[in-house]
Amino acid sequence: MTVDLAGGYDLVIFDLDGVVYLIDKPIPGAVEAIERLRARDTPVAYATNNASRRAPQVASLLTGMGVPAEPAEVLTSAGAAAAVLAEKLPAGAKVLVVGADALRDEVKDAGLTPVGAVADEPVAVVQGYGPEVGWRILAEASLAVRAGAIWVATNTDRTLPSPRGPLPGNGSLVAVLRTALDRDPDLVVGKPEPGLFTSAASRAGAVRPLVVGDRLDTDIQGAVTAGVDSLLVLTGVSSPTDLLAADPACRPTFVAADLSALFRPAGEAVVPLRTADGWTVTRDGDGATLDGAGDPVVALRLLCAVTWDGVAPSKIHPASGAAAGLLKTWDL
Repeated sequence: MTVDLAGGYDLVIFDLDGVVYLIDKPIPGAVEAIERLRARDTPVAYATNNASRRAPQVASLLTGMGVPAEPAEVLTSAGAAAAVLAEKLPAGAKVLVVGADALRDEVKDAGLTPVGAVADEPVAVVQGYGPEVGWRILAEASLAVRAGAIWVATNTDRTLPSPRGPLPGNGSLVAVLRTALDRDPDLVVGKPEPGLFTSAASRAGAVRPLVVGDRLDTDIQGAVTAGVDSLLVLTGVSSPTDLLAADPACRPTFVAADLSALFRPAGEAVVPLRTADGWTVTRDGDGATLDGAGDPVVALRLLCAVTWDGVAPSKIHPASGAAAGLLKTWDL
């Protein structure tokens, strides 16, 4: 009996935005995929850079979508940032919070004192995504950092996926302070740092986890840094063109259109792919030609073999109508 992709791992760690849901609506097939994993007793965990919800809120949101989840299965960058600050600062230390109520509550529960102004003399600034974050609190944070406060960011995702397209994420708000201060945060806690993944594996007692994400620069890079395998699904932020141009530090073990790949043989998703039925890729010097027809993801996996070996995506040329149409959809 052939073991499917998920069967080769003892824990599946899901990113949320762009993998399981978009904002507050499940991605087609995601609920069924997670239910299928649970039905065969495959442990799951959820690791999110979104700092606007606490673990119990995330678990409640998932359960409301039909995905039973326990708070202990959820790791958020808000919780991780608060834990890091609690290790660095004395109990009760004042922390200026830039973000949602969830981040403020995490800071408080970590034994620290959340504040909202530089006049409160904070010794640290923690910055996470919040839909109400505006100029006034960013100005207070800027002044606090200039006065010597430690600056910790929960994450630096430039965008958040949504049904309407990418929206500004915490990284865009961090960039405001980075520009104003002409410096980077002292510490970034969330992905691509490996901590969320290593904590999830430790909690589950897993030795061979699989990370499933939609972003090369956070989910996949974090998995590479943690030394674990990863599956990129094309339901969120990163596009086929992004994958073709990915640096070695951001290259997944597998790529698939969606989560259904978890229940097919691993060989049907491994990347790069050298040969396949339907499509052919021929290299000619610094360029390559795509010919044939078939599954777009198969073509993508084949093309990664040449682009990851030095061919620029702009140097890929079509030799069939199907190839021309596919490259056009990828803006190549």
